[in-house]
Amino acid sequence: MKKKLRVPALFLALLLLPALISCSPATSKSYRVGIVQLAAHDALDSATQGFQDGLNDQLPGQVEYDLQNAANDPAVCATIANDFVSAKVDLILANATPALQAAASATDGTPILGTSVSEYGVALGVENFAGTVGANVSGTSDLAPLDQQAKMLLDWLPDAKQVGILYCSREANSLYQVETVQQYLEELGYTCTQYAFTDSNDLSAVCQYAAAHSEVLYIPTDNTCASNALLIDNLCRPAGVPVFTGDEGTCKGCGVATLTIDYYDIGYVTGKMAAKILTGEAQAGDMPIQYAPRVTPKYNRAVCEELGLTPPTDDYVPIAGT
Repeated sequence: MKKKLRVPALFLALLLLPALISCSPATSKSYRVGIVQLAAHDALDSATQGFQDGLNDQLPGQVEYDLQNAANDPAVCATIANDFVSAKVDLILANATPALQAAASATDGTPILGTSVSEYGVALGVENFAGTVGANVSGTSDLAPLDQQAKMLLDWLPDAKQVGILYCSREANSLYQVETVQQYLEELGYTCTQYAFTDSNDLSAVCQYAAAHSEVLYIPTDNTCASNALLIDNLCRPAGVPVFTGDEGTCKGCGVATLTIDYYDIGYVTGKMAAKILTGEAQAGDMPIQYAPRVTPKYNRAVCEELGLTPPTDDYVPIAGT
C-alpha cells in the first residue's frame, strides 16, 4: 500500500505566496511634502489648509506632511528648507515670499511650489518675467489688482489728500506693491509718503509716526503687518486714522476695507498643481504661475462704526467676526 505524501502547510503557503502577491492590487505610492510657512496668521494658515485639502483630494491617503512655521524669521525659513532637502522630501511648499526665496536657495532639484507670493519675478530676481519661473519652481500668487486697490481708497475717501504707505522693507514683494500702488494713487491725485520698517521691533514707532502725518494709511499684502495687525489697530484707530489693506487677514485686525483674494482658494489650486508634479504629469518649472480666480471687496464693521465710515457701494461684504 502506497503512503500518501503530506505537504506541510507552511511549505505550501510559501509556494503560493508569489502567486498571491501577483494577484493583489498595486499599493498606492506615498509621498512626503515639506511645508515651510513664514508665520502664523489667518491668510497663510488658510493657504496651507487649502493646499493640503487640494492635494489630499487628488491623492487621498498618499501624502505625509511635515509642516514647519518659521515664526516670521527668514533665517529660520532657510534652516527649514535645508532640512527638507536633507530629508529628501518629494516636494516643498513655500508659503510666503521669504519662504520661497529660502527654498529656491536651498535646492535646484526638489520641486518647489510657492503660495501667498505676490510677484515671482521680483521675489526670485527673474528678469523679463513672463509667467513661468523655470527650473524647479512654480506656484500661485496672492496679488490683488493694485489699480483697483488704489481706486478703493478714492471710493471711500475722495476728499483725503495725504496717504501714508506702511510696509516691511525686508519683504521684496511688499516693496513691489508699494511702488506700484503709489503710482496709481498719485494718478488719482493723492500725495503719498512711504513709511518703511525693518521688523516688528521698530513697527510701533514707524506706525505711530505715519499715523500722525497721514490722513489715511494703506498697507499692502505684508506678512509682518499681518502678524502685528492688532498693534497697528491700537495705534491708528484711537488716532482716527483709517487703514486700508491688501488682504482680508490684515483688514480683520486693523483695517477699514480691502479688496481681497481667498487664500484658501489659491492654496487649493497649489495643491492640485502639487499632485501633477508628484505623479509625474508635469514639471514645476513648466507650470505657469496661477492667480486667484476672483477678488472680493470686504469691510471691517467694528472699525467702520467707530470711525463713522460706511461702504460706498453694496458690493462690500462684512468680514466675518468684525
